[in-house]
Amino acid sequence: MSETGKPYVVTLGTAGGPRWWRYQGQSVRAGISTAVVVGDAVYLVDCGYGAGRQLIQAGFGFNDVAAIFLTHLHSDHIVDLTSIALFSTYEITDESRNPIALIGPGDRGALPHASPHAKSEPRPVSERAPTPGTVDTLTRLVEAHATDLNERIFDSLRPSPLDAIAAQDIVIPESVGFQPNENPSPDMAPFVVYEDARVKVSAILVEHPPMAPAFGYRFDTDNGSVVISGDTAYTSNMIALAENADLLLHEAIDLEWLMSKFADPSSPSARATRSHHERSHTSIADAISIARDAGVGQLALHHLVPGTSAPSLRKQLAAEPRVRAIVPDDLDVLPLCSR
Repeated sequence: MSETGKPYVVTLGTAGGPRWWRYQGQSVRAGISTAVVVGDAVYLVDCGYGAGRQLIQAGFGFNDVAAIFLTHLHSDHIVDLTSIALFSTYEITDESRNPIALIGPGDRGALPHASPHAKSEPRPVSERAPTPGTVDTLTRLVEAHATDLNERIFDSLRPSPLDAIAAQDIVIPESVGFQPNENPSPDMAPFVVYEDARVKVSAILVEHPPMAPAFGYRFDTDNGSVVISGDTAYTSNMIALAENADLLLHEAIDLEWLMSKFADPSSPSARATRSHHERSHTSIADAISIARDAGVGQLALHHLVPGTSAPSLRKQLAAEPRVRAIVPDDLDVLPLCSR
């Protein structure tokens, strides 16, 4: 564990991708989720599959969680938000505490363009409101379980998840010039999205097309700083966000796996999938470049795609001895003050 009183990170889950990876003898990795621990408060970043259970495995409870931050609204980052919301009605036992803040992207504002590999125009889900932000996503998840929740609210007198969790959409400064399709990650400076007595949290737009908006977050404390990239391709915005941070947790895709799995994709879906990964994720070389240019104390690669890629990524890192970098496992404890 970290030194008493010093902030630290727990890598609750380190796998990326909306699927169950087939580990074949390797340790199973939970979906992407990270706990930033400052004093007696936990700040949760993303809610991949198993995040709630991993939080308990790490020795925390929902009473410890001050805020949850969503980097973007892909399913592998928010799938366990459902169980966290539903279970909050029993897991939050301190009825005098403030609601958990849930902070994340707002409504996209427009559907993404159809892939050039599409044979016809796809039909969207929820045509009347197809791009909800964080507030509406939480509301829809809770409303989908109204039968269950109303029984507990009326019969057991439990609180509604919408009272236990206070959601808010991040408002992007108009001066930035954000456009979801044409300009999803313009050059910009980080801006503060949350602050309390323990931590100041800043956000910046990152490059994860066609998902938009997508954010990276920086947590500044009196005893260190940590930056979490979310899903992104190489972008100078991450260098700006991570400048002189003690610890950078950056996503990484195993390009060797990608090229072998989709070496000659024959179907439109396979071609579109390979194209997405190539333009929307970060190679080890680019993650190292960001860490170097930002002057961070330590780089940790997570959101592993595929989830089975840790041995390959560690081997590739070994070829970069000048970089202080690791590939953590689930539930590893990483101190912020790592210089």
